Amino acid sequence: MLDLKPVLFINGLMLTVLGGGMIIPALIDLGVSNPDWQVFAAAALTTIFCGVALQLANRGDVQSLSARQGFLLTVLAWLALPAFGALPIAFADLDANYTDAYFEAMSGLTATGATVLTGLDTTPPGILMWRALLNWFGGVGIIVMALSVLPALQVAGYQMFRMESSDNSEKIVPRVAQLANVVAIVYVGLTVVCLLSYWIAGMTFFDAVCHAFATVSTGGFSTSDKSLAVYPSPYLHWIVTIFMAMAALPFTLYFKALRGQPMALLKDNQVQLYFSLLVGFTVLVTLWYWKTFDVDLMTALSHSAFSVTAVMTGSGFAVTDYQLWGSFAFGVFFMITFLGGCAGSSAGGIKMFRIWILFSLTRAQLRKLLRPHSLFVARYNGRPVALSTVGSVVSFFFLFIVSFLVFTMLLMATGLDLVTAASGAATSLANVGPGLGEIIGPAGTFQPLPDTAKWILSLAMMMGRLELYTVLVLMTPAFWRD
Repeated sequence: MLDLKPVLFINGLMLTVLGGGMIIPALIDLGVSNPDWQVFAAAALTTIFCGVALQLANRGDVQSLSARQGFLLTVLAWLALPAFGALPIAFADLDANYTDAYFEAMSGLTATGATVLTGLDTTPPGILMWRALLNWFGGVGIIVMALSVLPALQVAGYQMFRMESSDNSEKIVPRVAQLANVVAIVYVGLTVVCLLSYWIAGMTFFDAVCHAFATVSTGGFSTSDKSLAVYPSPYLHWIVTIFMAMAALPFTLYFKALRGQPMALLKDNQVQLYFSLLVGFTVLVTLWYWKTFDVDLMTALSHSAFSVTAVMTGSGFAVTDYQLWGSFAFGVFFMITFLGGCAGSSAGGIKMFRIWILFSLTRAQLRKLLRPHSLFVARYNGRPVALSTVGSVVSFFFLFIVSFLVFTMLLMATGLDLVTAASGAATSLANVGPGLGEIIGPAGTFQPLPDTAKWILSLAMMMGRLELYTVLVLMTPAFWRD
């Protein structure tokens, strides 16, 4: 029988940390005499109590987890954390029901950035900080999971990113501890540099903190309904663009660069593909925007670079409503919604390393047609890719497309039009944030959607963030057999 004690113990530990995080917005609201501090205090006590209770009731050996326990731990964590993270939003003076609050918390922790809240410019600072903290906590949690839990569990090609490729053990906690230290150093360091850059460029210190948390996590929660358009400075927009692009790079490669291997980033195939696509799509959209609307070239470049980077990395910030740029731009932004950033970053989407392997596999097959008796294989960073990795990448891509179609149909069944349903499914699975259309586009919110659609999108956000297999494997009878 599957031993749930270590799973519940670690979930209790995560809840305790989450509850401790609620104290920060409680103190902020208390400092400005906003009564919502009581809501945060009560939510913090409730969350910490439940977390500690789980730890006390499930004490024991948690030094090793089996693959099945790892899957279950990951899914339960991303169900329980939004459930408790939603409490301050549900009970604060925001006129939000629990469905809205859970959607907002799930969006925050999965670093999606889709929001149901309006009137952010006048929202109490505690709520704004809590949304930013959800982004920040979720971003670092996703990186640790993607670089430690998923490789050990052989999920969708992530085994390529083992810290110790010779270790075939199912014991994943020691590897998590190693990666947590590496990721924490880079993640916190990048956040501090981002925060100071925003502050120096003209943001208030509070806005700089919130936006730095949302940028490094590629979460995209802002402190204004207008997102970054509330700051008209092109200089600031370029700084945000740079940090959004940096947040979608592999964090472990930053660590290598800091340890004396500065070329590690540029030599990685997925990084090369990432920058090629980012620059290529930016140039295409800039030329279209410049020629079609006769705007200043530098303005077109600034807005295009910001918008393409925000959508492709899943950051989700906005400085303008790019869906008004015409059909070509509309199609480009829908397409790049699926791409995502690099594996080992906080970005969502299909991920660059999978796209590189698919390109490499296609190239090998084309060469095979010309020279049938020769052996051609997919390669990554100059090394042959194992057949098991190729198979997991191809099957993940297929599953991603199928999931997109299924969620689109489910959303249309709730009464949504095709554009809203399709872009909503895409942006949730890829953890981007804003969709397309009049309702959920860059200038809108997810608030008008029916509650059923919000629960469907919450599931899509979680499945997209947990790489699909992690959730779907729990639905198979074989998982629960001894």
